[in-house]
Amino acid sequence: MDNLTHELKGYNLYTSDLALQEGICRAGAGAHEAELEAYGALLGSEATIRMAEDANHFKPELHTFDRQGRRIDRVEFHPAWHGMMRMAREQGMITQPFSDSRPGAWAAYAAAFSMHHQIESGSQCPHSMTLACVPVLRQEPELFEALVPKLFSRTYDPRDIPLEQKDSILVGMGMTEKQGGSDLRTNTTHAEAVAGGYQLTGHKWFFSAPMCDAHLVLARTGGGLSCFFVPRYRPDGSKNAVQVQRLKEKIGNRSNASSEVEFHGAWGRMVGKEGRGIPTIIEMANITRLNCVMGAASLMRQCVVQAIHHSRQRHAFGKRLADQSLMQNVLADMALESEAATQLMMRMAEAFDRDDSPLERAYQRIVTPAGKLWTTKRSIELSAEAMEVFGGNGYMDEGPMGRLYRETPVLSIWEGSGNVMALDLLRAIAREPEAMAALLCDLQDGCHADAALRPHLLALGSLLDGSTPQEALARRNAQSLVLLIQARLLRERAPTAIADAFIASRFDTAHGRIYGTLSDTAVHPAIIDRAWPM
Repeated sequence: MDNLTHELKGYNLYTSDLALQEGICRAGAGAHEAELEAYGALLGSEATIRMAEDANHFKPELHTFDRQGRRIDRVEFHPAWHGMMRMAREQGMITQPFSDSRPGAWAAYAAAFSMHHQIESGSQCPHSMTLACVPVLRQEPELFEALVPKLFSRTYDPRDIPLEQKDSILVGMGMTEKQGGSDLRTNTTHAEAVAGGYQLTGHKWFFSAPMCDAHLVLARTGGGLSCFFVPRYRPDGSKNAVQVQRLKEKIGNRSNASSEVEFHGAWGRMVGKEGRGIPTIIEMANITRLNCVMGAASLMRQCVVQAIHHSRQRHAFGKRLADQSLMQNVLADMALESEAATQLMMRMAEAFDRDDSPLERAYQRIVTPAGKLWTTKRSIELSAEAMEVFGGNGYMDEGPMGRLYRETPVLSIWEGSGNVMALDLLRAIAREPEAMAALLCDLQDGCHADAALRPHLLALGSLLDGSTPQEALARRNAQSLVLLIQARLLRERAPTAIADAFIASRFDTAHGRIYGTLSDTAVHPAIIDRAWPM
């Protein structure tokens, strides 16, 4: 026996994920199951795994000028990137919740998005933004009607030509500027009305992703910050004056191009009401934040699967790692975190699919920022723990763990960092008191009978009743809320052993803990086997 592990490949990401399959069934999304199973097999194939590796090894390149010196600002990608993009487009995932009329479209989207994200994360950035632009563009019916066939298309079209000539399009966003970051009120880019639209002058510090066919951008008019639709080409077919200054050198997410740009009289069309740019584009951010939860859940899932797969093959000190009690504790603990994130992701997706009741609004508008804050933070810690399971090999770029580890932090930062999410949670609670009351009532129904959860439920109510300073405790509020929601979901939707182990471990040391500290050692093998069935 050479004691060398075999790479994980040739498996089905959907049929091997019990929690995800159960979530699809619970959401009434059975009509999508055959497509999800086929996509899970395609994503887990050796060819796709190699393609994802190549897409991240051969990074995008910026070509500012053509051979004759004309400004083109074109980003060139390796064929592997286009392969991953084509797979997602042909799957129909890009705008599925809005283009697929079958029941459970949001749940099916969450499943497909999370599976794709496990194998290749960078390509999900333009996909996420394109989905999120749909409710924003609907505010301009004439524009939306012209773009619908290209937004909903299942044909991948990477050509850099005017969007009117394309079979399908991608839409990105440009919000932040170097002087303000998350404080969008400090934006200085301005727009001046001209015949047939507006002319934008200024810059964007993060412009994602520059190869998209159009972007939704914030710029200041006389009436305040407004939202603009800025295509790569003007209506007359000439190149728009959006100049890419450089591509960002990121820690991770290397397959995807992020950039800095300057607008030198770029043509744009206003979307929504003048002066209401931030509320208009935040509608987009609410969906992309949900996608960050999906991304975090997916990375945790892939980390756990890789760690269990390795541990079942590797021997040390006379037996398999997976048979050693302390390793079982670590693996089971990570598996609990992964399942809790998956259950939260699927419940949030269900809320976007359902009627606009107070409880569903709570999951859309209150749980979304809290869930993003918590799951993205937990994914960073879990990815480091999973890397440690591999020992020194986990720290090498040749294997999967380095890329997974580098992907996790961006989810915590994109679409609003932790403090922004915590403060957004407080604002959402203040704006949606009826929704918050419905959420607390639902938690009461699901948690009050559990003696271990009752005190935490009461403490959460006290934290949110307005009698204590709110801002300084905003992160604590978010943590308490998400943990109770995850406990409630696991109690209702997961095997008893999973819920019991999660509740016993997550509430006695909620202010800081390491993985591998579960107390009931008898259930560890069952938790591991549920996460990654033999």
